[in-house]
Amino acid sequence: MDEATAPILPPRRLLADASPSAMAAGFVAVLVGFTSSVAIVFQAATALGATPAQLASWMWALGVGMGLCSLLPSWWLRKPVMVAWSTPGAAVLATGAAANGFTMAEATGAFLFSAALMLLAGATGVFAKLMDRIPMAIASALLAGVLARFGLQAFGAAAEAPLMVIAMLMAYLLGRRWAPRYAVLVVLAVGVALCMAQGQMRFPRIDAALVIPEFVAPDVSLAAIVSLGLPLFIVTMASQNLPGVAAIRAAGYDLPISKLISMTGAATLLLAPFGAFALNLSAITAAIAMGREAHEDPARRYVAAMACGAIYIGIGLVGGAVAGVLLAFPKAFVAAIAGIALLGTISGSLHAALREDREREAALITFLVTLSGVTLAGIGSAFWGVVAGGLALLVLRRA
Repeated sequence: MDEATAPILPPRRLLADASPSAMAAGFVAVLVGFTSSVAIVFQAATALGATPAQLASWMWALGVGMGLCSLLPSWWLRKPVMVAWSTPGAAVLATGAAANGFTMAEATGAFLFSAALMLLAGATGVFAKLMDRIPMAIASALLAGVLARFGLQAFGAAAEAPLMVIAMLMAYLLGRRWAPRYAVLVVLAVGVALCMAQGQMRFPRIDAALVIPEFVAPDVSLAAIVSLGLPLFIVTMASQNLPGVAAIRAAGYDLPISKLISMTGAATLLLAPFGAFALNLSAITAAIAMGREAHEDPARRYVAAMACGAIYIGIGLVGGAVAGVLLAFPKAFVAAIAGIALLGTISGSLHAALREDREREAALITFLVTLSGVTLAGIGSAFWGVVAGGLALLVLRRA
C-alpha cells in the first residue's frame, strides 16, 4: 500500500498484531538505549550549567520527541521506525561546553542550527541519495561493526557476573531451540529473576511527579554554532543516521528515509528550546526492534517500535519514576541482554556483508574499522568504516 495513502491502523488490527515478544523487544530497546548513554546526556547538560529543572526538561523533551517520532510513524507506516537521541552528539556538547564555557542559551541556538541542517538534508533528499550509493555489503558490515561491540560487552560482563551471563545465554539458546519467538522474553525473565534473587536490584526513591518543561530562549552565537552546532550535525549524521539507515536496509524495510530525516530535524527544531539537542534514526535499538527476536513476521515488528515509543513518552512525562526503574538494573545485566538480543542481527549482517566474493575484503575492512571504535576529527568509527570500505572497494574493483 502507498505510504502516503495508508489509513491509520485501527486499534483492533493493532491488538491482533501485538505479541509478548514484540512488547519485550520494545522494553529491551528502551532499557539498552536509555541506560547505556543517559549518563553522557546528564554530563552534557551539567557542562552547560543546567539546573535540576532544566535537566528534567531535557529528559521531557528527549523522551517525548523520541517517543512520538517512533510511535506515530510506526503506527502510520506499519513498519518499525526507531528514533533516539544522539549519543556522540551529547559527547560533543559535553566536551565543547567544558572547553568554551557556553551558556545554555548559546547551546540552544546551536541546537536549532544543527536541527535546521538536518531538516535541510532530509528535505533536499541529499542524505538519502548518498546512502543509495553505499553497497549493501558495506552497509551490512557497518551495522555488524556497530552492533558487535555490544556482543563483546555481553560476554565481557561474564567477568563481573558469570552466573548471570551464562544462565541468560543458556536461556537464549534453549529459547531459540524450543520457542524462537519468545527467546529474548525468556532471557529477560531469567535475568530479572537472577538480579532479584541475588539482591542486585537497587531501586532509588521514585518521584512520580509530572515533569514541567522549561523554555530556554536561544542566543545566536557564531562561536557556539561553529564549536557546537556544526560538529553536532556532522556526528549525528555520520555516527547515528548513517548506521541507522544501514539497520533499516539490513532488516529489509523500505522506509522513506528523507521524510524520516526531515521529521527528526523538525522535531528537534520544535523541542530544542526545551532540551532536545538532537534526535536521529537509531541503529542499536532499531536492530532490536527490527530483528526476528521481536517477531518472526516482519510485518508485525512495528509493534515493538510502538511499545518503545510509548515507554519513551512515559520517560518524558514522568521522568523520575520510569528512569528510576530502568536504572535499577545492574550494568552486567544490561550488557548481557543487549548483546544476546542482537546476536541474530549481528549474524545476519555478517552473512550479508561477506556473501559476495568481490566485496568480501572491502566489507571486512568496513567491519573492522567500525568495530575498532576509532575517532578521527571528532567523527566516530561508523563513518570511517564506510570511508575505508568504500576506498577498498574502489581500488579492488579497478584492479
